[in-house]
Amino acid sequence: MLIDTHCHLYYEELKNDIKGVLKRAHDLDVNRFICVATNLEDARECLSLAEIHNNIFASVGIHPHDAKDTPDDYVDQIIDLITFDSMVALGEMGLDYFRNITDPSIQKKVFRDQMEVAQKFKYPIIFHNRDADEDVIEVLADYPEVIGVAHCFSSNLKTAQSFLEMGYYISFSGNLTFKNSHLPEVAKDIPLDRVMVETDSPYLSPAPFRGKPNEPGRTRYVAEKLAEIHALPFEEIAKHTTENAVELFRLP
Repeated sequence: MLIDTHCHLYYEELKNDIKGVLKRAHDLDVNRFICVATNLEDARECLSLAEIHNNIFASVGIHPHDAKDTPDDYVDQIIDLITFDSMVALGEMGLDYFRNITDPSIQKKVFRDQMEVAQKFKYPIIFHNRDADEDVIEVLADYPEVIGVAHCFSSNLKTAQSFLEMGYYISFSGNLTFKNSHLPEVAKDIPLDRVMVETDSPYLSPAPFRGKPNEPGRTRYVAEKLAEIHALPFEEIAKHTTENAVELFRLP
């Protein structure tokens, strides 16, 4: 019923118990998963999982933290990897000025290079944005033909509206459920035909699991929080978020 649109299933705590992870997710009505890469090695692990499990799909991309370590031929490697049927998106890419692990100029170059690939090959993107609203908007605006999703949205409503105006979806993670979070006020103004849910597992476990390793099944708690915010039945939120993910990622 639900799709976890952003999880990192190649992390040891998930990969080493992948059957249990998927079973627990199934028990919570989370039945499909986008395994999102942060570098080229991760992308190959995502692809391996997707080749084994027909309900796992993969992405390939360079996270801003990893941008400083990209090989010279990373664009060619990305292009090679997107030829596989189970590769449904480019990402995660973007900018992160909170931790600033990679110099911002390198982050921007690697982000733009991936946007060029997305534009040329008409692939949706999954983008990361932390404390970089203005620069992310500037880059996205230069590629008006590209569509995608703002993963693990944590900014303000003004930024969300900018992304929506450019045709992007907004995805919420476990931080939507945190006490004193500003995100419920943002989420209530996001149209239901433009919203998705995710875990970003093994990070950002929702309440009441905060502080523990996250799992894809906990997408359900994010969807339940959205249902509470919109004062709608859970089933309606599940329907909208699933349809949005299927449309963006062109899932079977």
